[in-house]
Amino acid sequence: MYAEERQRAIAELVGDHGRASVADLAGRFSVTPETVRRDLAALERLGGVRRVHGGAVSASLLAGVEPGVAEREATNSEAKRAIGAAAQHFLPGAGGSILVDAGTTTIAAAREMAPAVHLSVITNSLPVATVLAARDNVDLRVLGGRVRGLTQAMVGSATIAEVGTLRADVAFIGVNGITARHGVSTPDLDEAAIKTALMRSAHFVVVLADASKFGRESLISFGALDGVDVVVTDAAPDAGLARAFEEHGVDVVVAR
Repeated sequence: MYAEERQRAIAELVGDHGRASVADLAGRFSVTPETVRRDLAALERLGGVRRVHGGAVSASLLAGVEPGVAEREATNSEAKRAIGAAAQHFLPGAGGSILVDAGTTTIAAAREMAPAVHLSVITNSLPVATVLAARDNVDLRVLGGRVRGLTQAMVGSATIAEVGTLRADVAFIGVNGITARHGVSTPDLDEAAIKTALMRSAHFVVVLADASKFGRESLISFGALDGVDVVVTDAAPDAGLARAFEEHGVDVVVAR
């Protein structure tokens, strides 16, 4: 493999998984660690990765670069619809309460909510609120706070304080990455803080994540796997992550 081909493959791998170690890359491409370090230096000059101790991470994750809601809704849309439908199994019974986090997969779950069961829904997501506002069976509460335009989510100290007064039956949480070491993660500090608060304010935490999130580490961890009860996804995780889920008592439901 020519150096340019290897570097392109490294950039794609780091982009897909969020990070990679020098040792792993050296083994994968059958080159020396010194060669990998030169490759990473070249890629860093091009802006695709950032070198860190022992390897590299995606430059976009360190910079906090995120696509907007419209762009993310168009990505893996069918998988998100299936995940949203499968998540309905974890709704509380009539009269129950649910916290719904911001995210395109949680929007999909809101669209799938059946009209027959009356629920109290509390959300920090303007799109989720828009989906549910006209539902006769939903007692809807939108959390206050500052609107983060990129994700149309309420964030900030006022939002966190309001969540702290609640104790809901279930929380639906969106993520940007899931690994055994970094837990559930997202690129933005304010969004991470509200996600942590939502998880702490629910008796039962359901993470909604398509399989592209597995093995990815965004900048900020907002919870360990111990804080998650169920992951609803569209494809089974690899053996390593599946083992970590089992060790931490996380059930995995694959949407069909």
